[in-house]
Amino acid sequence: MPFAPSPQAAACLQRARLYLCTDSRGASLRDFEAFADAVYAAGVDIIQLRDKGMEAAKELDYFAVLRESARRHGALFSANDRADIARLAGADILHLGQGDLPLPAARGLLAEGALLGQSTHDIGQARRAMQSEADYYCIGPVWPTPTKPGRPAAGLQAVREVADAARELAPAKPWFAIGDINLNNIGEVIEAGARRIVVVRAITQAPDPAEATARLKAALPPLD
Repeated sequence: MPFAPSPQAAACLQRARLYLCTDSRGASLRDFEAFADAVYAAGVDIIQLRDKGMEAAKELDYFAVLRESARRHGALFSANDRADIARLAGADILHLGQGDLPLPAARGLLAEGALLGQSTHDIGQARRAMQSEADYYCIGPVWPTPTKPGRPAAGLQAVREVADAARELAPAKPWFAIGDINLNNIGEVIEAGARRIVVVRAITQAPDPAEATARLKAALPPLD
């Protein structure tokens, strides 16, 4: 039987423009939940919890509060790399890198209706993602970022190439630009053709994460 994503999750993904990747921030469960509530309310559409140093049992505790926060705000939450954690956490999305599980194998491990995302780093990988079973993909890093040390930047040219190719090959599949995007350079990413972005430090390291979220969301153009 062909895969059928959750209609609610798929609709939320189609509307999504601002995607946040964050670790646990070294916060208590209560404080992490307060952070998630604040940024969801201010305009984040998807939060991915990515804390690779955390033990699985503890990570599931953080996912439990993230899930409840996402449900309160009609938003999505995502796990990174691990299909087992995504399934146990009831995650809306599992996001995979190029070296992670193949998409069909990951799909077989997830709960019915869960979505798949994939990282891409050049136009060739992005073209394959456009025609794959990934429900969305990311292109980047646009600029070098300490969250991916040693990975060369794809640059704005990659964003332009993806924007052009997506219009022809997969106009309905969401894609996001990622890689040290912030309030100072978001205009360049938009000019290159992106309408959706993934951020990390622009929100997590902001003095007021909710305010930073609202400003980033306001800077993004409406979806075509």
